Amino acid sequence: MIYTVTFNPAIDYVMKFPQVRHGGVNRSVAECVFYGGKGINVSVVLSDLGVANTALGFIAGFTGEELEKGVRAVGVNTDFICLKSGMTRINVKVSAEHEVTELNAGGPDIDDNALAQLIAQTDRMKDGDTIVLAGSIPKCLPEDTYENLIKRLSDRDIRVVVDAEKSLLTNVLPYHPFLIKPNVEELSAIFGKPVSGMDEVRECALKLREMGARNVIVSMGSNGAFLLDENGEKHFHTAFTSGKTINAVGAGDSMVAGFLAGYDRGFDYALVLGLAAGAATAFSEGIATREAIDELMKQIES
Repeated sequence: MIYTVTFNPAIDYVMKFPQVRHGGVNRSVAECVFYGGKGINVSVVLSDLGVANTALGFIAGFTGEELEKGVRAVGVNTDFICLKSGMTRINVKVSAEHEVTELNAGGPDIDDNALAQLIAQTDRMKDGDTIVLAGSIPKCLPEDTYENLIKRLSDRDIRVVVDAEKSLLTNVLPYHPFLIKPNVEELSAIFGKPVSGMDEVRECALKLREMGARNVIVSMGSNGAFLLDENGEKHFHTAFTSGKTINAVGAGDSMVAGFLAGYDRGFDYALVLGLAAGAATAFSEGIATREAIDELMKQIES
């Protein structure tokens, strides 16, 4: 079983305007709602690709009930922990004049009892399971939350996937996560210098392997993606260019889902499926659908 963890999920409320008048009344011309968070995005794509998984995390209030209802409606199995106070975030995205302004809420506090419930969930995981830890840690939790969770799993054969930034990622590398997926900008932040070009990407991926990661995918945007696998083999694939990028949110999460869905068919296939899933999200207003992913995969298989 694959489990995804989203510490601070959100309902994204997107409003579209021809233009925004600051300090005045503005009426949107269209609205749409997305239920997400990085781990939930992974779960949605996995479910659409027919891969069984369970979304874990924390919800609160009537917005949390709505988020869980929306996630289940697209076929995702959930086992969220309901917090006693607060409310799940509503993030407002204002789209106008080819720009998007984001108004993101802070989210509810996660108390010690709720965190203990999540730890109990992970303690029940078995050999062969996969857990995806994606995104940032809320300020109400200790900075070493990821490390402590992974340490507890280290006595079992559980594949750990971490998609996070800076020290949140590097601090878990001694526990040998199965997969990490930094992008080029995140590599630059980790190593404290601009990273560009394939040679530098390979060098950084190798260093991350030496620091403990088993498999390293570097997403390179329009330049494709590079994978250094646990056997030391290098894989690269160019980006899909058959669509127009209109939404970068969730593309990296979709790549993780595609990789996990294709892993049993080998690293090359997993990388391509990951790229297709990421591109399908980038080419859509929401998260990738199986139909959109399959359409891109046909370009490779034809």
